[in-house]
Amino acid sequence: MSVAHRRRISALVVSRFARRTMARAGDGPAALSRLWPGRADRLTIAPHDLRTADATRAAEIYAGRFVFAGKIVTCHSRSVFDLEPPSEDWEAALLGFGWLRHLRAADTAITRANARSLVEDWISNPARRRPACRRADVMSRRVISLLSQAPLVLGEADGKFYRRYLRALARDIRLLRFGLHDAPDGVSRLQVVIALCYASLCLANQARTIRSATRKLSEELRRQILPDGGHVSRNPGALIELLIDLLPLRQTFAARNIAPPPALLNAIDRMMPMLRFFRHGDGSFALFNGMSSTPSDLLATLLAYDDTRGIPMASMPHTGFQRIDAGATILIVDAGLPPPPNLSEEAHAGCLSFELSSGLNRIVTNCGMSSTGRDTWRVFARSTAAHSTLVCHQTSSCQFVEQSAMKRLLQGAPIVSGPAHVESLRETIDGGERLTASHDGYLARFGLIHRRVLTMAHDGSRLEGEDMLEPAPGGRIKGSQIRYALRFHLHPSVKATRLDDAHGVMLVLPNREVWTFEATQDRVELEDSVFLAGNDGPRRTVQIVIHQNAREVSRVRWGFVRSATSAAATNARRQARREPELPL
Repeated sequence: MSVAHRRRISALVVSRFARRTMARAGDGPAALSRLWPGRADRLTIAPHDLRTADATRAAEIYAGRFVFAGKIVTCHSRSVFDLEPPSEDWEAALLGFGWLRHLRAADTAITRANARSLVEDWISNPARRRPACRRADVMSRRVISLLSQAPLVLGEADGKFYRRYLRALARDIRLLRFGLHDAPDGVSRLQVVIALCYASLCLANQARTIRSATRKLSEELRRQILPDGGHVSRNPGALIELLIDLLPLRQTFAARNIAPPPALLNAIDRMMPMLRFFRHGDGSFALFNGMSSTPSDLLATLLAYDDTRGIPMASMPHTGFQRIDAGATILIVDAGLPPPPNLSEEAHAGCLSFELSSGLNRIVTNCGMSSTGRDTWRVFARSTAAHSTLVCHQTSSCQFVEQSAMKRLLQGAPIVSGPAHVESLRETIDGGERLTASHDGYLARFGLIHRRVLTMAHDGSRLEGEDMLEPAPGGRIKGSQIRYALRFHLHPSVKATRLDDAHGVMLVLPNREVWTFEATQDRVELEDSVFLAGNDGPRRTVQIVIHQNAREVSRVRWGFVRSATSAAATNARRQARREPELPL
């Protein structure tokens, strides 16, 4: 391990201990009472929940079947809070109480009574002391859910239950308040601040905490939402997670006749265009830095609040992404630095990777992150090999914390080394758009810089690429055999056939549109791959791969070309072009 790696890990450890010390300094009854001034004796308003509710799920919950994160648990007359959770994601969903919205959607006497019974069970259950119950992200989700679904739970409740409900809610709010410093940086910490802001607005006698919560919210939004509207973690999914809470929060301020803080309004205005930036033609988000399957219902809800409805911007310089729209063809490229170490627990090593789509059909993707069984796939999904880019010597362009003990201490596996310089130049040329980008993620280990040139035709019919591995000016290649691979992961809906000349692959899209991948100077292989971001879980797919040695072949030229004819005609034309003419 290099000195730089050790310094980064030491800095992360020191920061983690400092956060934990500050959080523990606020523990205890006396501190809790100081941190929640005022009497929380009644609710004044219930915020709106923008998440889609399914009334049919209410019947499942009433029958004792709880389906979360791809896992099903049946209670069989036992308390659901007494059962062993099948996964951490399932437990987090249960203890976050977001499922109350499904009971509210049914809106019957039975579902209202069921909601009260389940909440009462949780209030009196020892499961409240589980570690997962006190996780910052779980508690913040539970506070927001209990506030927004209060009309369902408290509508027909007696005074005794009302007081117990408020006491349980107030305790979670106090724990969130003194645990704010211990919350993982990034989305989790911002969600804690959002939950505290909701609590100060929705509970009575909280005038002083409204000012404090609003100030903290403004500080976090200015720090985490970049000037171009992206989140500092560089995960497109963070935009959806945050906006689904920030938009109702803006409404809650208005309902209390309190002006929303300018930082909140500005953050929403900047984030909304980013939703369109990351969308492909089919509505799915590009798969960068932990993005999973696109929640289409939430996305449709959020886009209804987008007043601009304009064409996505071409460049997001602060977040580090580029987008080229050419006719019906869309190219989205990661051309930015990895996020800071303290915000990189879920970041991926996908520098210079890209995704390509045509109309409603996605062609080239990254593998993405699975929405279920994330721990099983996390190491692979974060690797460079899971992205459509160049992989040098089977190693990733970023290195992550690997020791299990260190992962537990740091609450994840942050990046400890990666590209320090990423350059990109975009220019309009005759007939198209050209993007030239490079990163030095392989410089320290192999003495090489990866440079990628992407040229898109104006009509979107052709994407030409060139990938190069070059030593830095005045430097030299380290090692005698530097193998590298160019990987292009294909969407599972694409039917790929390797051509007989071994220099190309014919791609047939679901709408029968035909594209051809060509690398006339290199041998092309089709290898197995996996698409992790499917709505129904991971799916098998294939990837186009070109293997080379950096000392022998330092650059590879390739292209994706859309054909104007059918697959059969395209294949026949290529066959005729290969056959030599017979002598007369």
